[in-house]
Amino acid sequence: MESGARYHGDQAVAPGMLDFAVNVRGAGPPQWLADRLAARLADLGSYPTATDATAARAAVAARHGRDLQEVALLAGGAEGFALLPQLRPRLAALIAPSFTEPQAVFDSAGVPVAHVVLEAPFRLSGATVPADADLVVVGNPTNPTGVLHRRDEILALRAPGRIVVVDEAFADAVPGEPESLAGRSLPDVVVLRSLTKTWSLAGLRVGYALGAPDVLARLTAQRPHWPLGTLQLEALTACSA
Repeated sequence: MESGARYHGDQAVAPGMLDFAVNVRGAGPPQWLADRLAARLADLGSYPTATDATAARAAVAARHGRDLQEVALLAGGAEGFALLPQLRPRLAALIAPSFTEPQAVFDSAGVPVAHVVLEAPFRLSGATVPADADLVVVGNPTNPTGVLHRRDEILALRAPGRIVVVDEAFADAVPGEPESLAGRSLPDVVVLRSLTKTWSLAGLRVGYALGAPDVLARLTAQRPHWPLGTLQLEALTACSA
């Protein structure tokens, strides 16, 4: 049976209805980006090249001041959640309210989950994470509450033997991204980012993970060859410039 956590509001949309369940800016990518992607259509007869993949990783790394090996390109931020069981957590703690995809992923993988439910106004200051949780997932800004947690509050979730995963799918909607951890090279923090919202690329599935090389290697160990297509790589390069 499919987890109820995988039900999203957009599944109920019928013709003529306004969809407030999808937080995508505009009806499509800006014209300059659409033109750049269209210019690569002639390349779809060939497999994605290592040159394109390296260029995309380098663009993301440069944007956040990270090393190339600290970047893993993803087919949407949601793929980052799908890969989390590869880290072999014994107990995952989910800071809630939050995006439900991690719950669905851990349910499917048989990973025990502890819910850390925040009371209004949904600040992390009162959060108590189980001491034996070796993986914590938190959104910043949080979907659906919109709360932007302070960086020091996120960093306070760290503990020996624990990995903290920060969903920053909406971070680029915050001017200056003051609380983002995307630019911090930390051995136990993984940041997931998405191009879906700001660039209106939900149909292309484009995102990336930032983290320590050894953690990213574990995260992506079971992926197939050519995990991203040519247009996805081009979008990453273009939007990270």
